[in-house]
Amino acid sequence: MNAPDRFDAFLLGDGEKKVTEEPDTRIPSSSIFTFNKEDHTLGNLLRSQLLKSPHVTFAGYKVPHPLVNEFILRIQTDGSLTPKAALMQSCKELVSDLSILSREFTKEWELRKMVGDGAKADDKGDKGKGPVR
Repeated sequence: MNAPDRFDAFLLGDGEKKVTEEPDTRIPSSSIFTFNKEDHTLGNLLRSQLLKSPHVTFAGYKVPHPLVNEFILRIQTDGSLTPKAALMQSCKELVSDLSILSREFTKEWELRKMVGDGAKADDKGDKGKGPVR
């Protein structure tokens, strides 16, 4: 068929960079980042995290074509922080938030398993005994 190989959607080729930065000469304190082999998931996460920063005046992304696995992220800051520094700070904050999410999810999952195992043990012990009088 005409479909590209699935691994082409996420594996970088030889000499291919994950992220490239191009300063935007039309707008001060602005850069355009191109992320290869990524999609809306990361684009929206980064955009929303960047907009939480008081130094970021604009953050937006677009996917040029739905069959090409890349997105373009434009960042403009107030000048006290470079766009690259704002992106790096947002990435660090996202990693921290996601590690907290992972830790909390794992804790709740383990608690759910313990409660579920306890309920199964109670069910096995009550079989055939009838109501307690």
